[in-house]
Amino acid sequence: MSGKAAAAAPLTDDDLVPISGRPSFGARAARTPAFVAGAALIGAVLLLALLAPVIGRYSPVQQNLLVTLQGPSAAHWLGTDEFGRDIWSRLLYGGRTDLQVGVLAVVFPFGFGSLLGTLCGYLGGWLDAVVMRVVDVVLAFPFYVLIIALVFFVGEGTHGIYIAFALTDWVVYTRSTRSAALVAISQDWVAAAEGGGLSRPRVLLRHLLPNTISQAIVYAMSDIVLVILAVVTLGYLGLGIQPPAPDWGAMISDGQAFITVHPWMSIIPGIAIIITGVGLSLLGDGLADLQRPR
Repeated sequence: MSGKAAAAAPLTDDDLVPISGRPSFGARAARTPAFVAGAALIGAVLLLALLAPVIGRYSPVQQNLLVTLQGPSAAHWLGTDEFGRDIWSRLLYGGRTDLQVGVLAVVFPFGFGSLLGTLCGYLGGWLDAVVMRVVDVVLAFPFYVLIIALVFFVGEGTHGIYIAFALTDWVVYTRSTRSAALVAISQDWVAAAEGGGLSRPRVLLRHLLPNTISQAIVYAMSDIVLVILAVVTLGYLGLGIQPPAPDWGAMISDGQAFITVHPWMSIIPGIAIIITGVGLSLLGDGLADLQRPR
């Protein structure tokens, strides 16, 4: 084929795949301390939560008024609460509940916000102007105040939490991916893709979105922490996971009345929240390090 004919040939997706040569993701992850530490902590928390039916020993809602407010013992490793429920079992099942709600509450904001932000940054125009004004309005309100107000309005429990985060949390992902898209479209490879004959939807979905969504993935780790803290706060206020279902926030609230005589009732779930938050934060930092150009 002549040089002229080769120059006229349209580009394909394979023409825009970067040249490999970097170490694999697993090899780079193993050399990233923050990622390893975060993965270890979150892996341990997830393992304990998944094994709750095996190592929980008691049902998390089983009451025994004959052994109320007992200290740690061979029968109840972390003691019992005011209703005689096993704190160790409630801690494990509470982790399952809070982690599940934290992850599921982030799924829709992550997907919708990332796609919308990339679309706004790529297309611009009236869509970008309208969406960014909505983003500015939502961000003008204090986050936790807005979440509490929405949960109070739409109803308590998990469905209220999901709706509240679906209505508010997407704005952060939209703003983040829009900024990444604006940086990406200034690069020569976007112009080369469009000039080579690739359609705008293909450029958006196949090439631009994978480059912008990486920042959203990093933020999602921290966002899960924010959701769990919001769930804990709502549980503390009585608007979160409804009793008798186990929840770390409700456990802290229940133990508040006995904080001077049985402090472990609130301290133990508090420590679990701290470990989970630190693990997710380290995991997010590690992912950011892995995606940083070298």
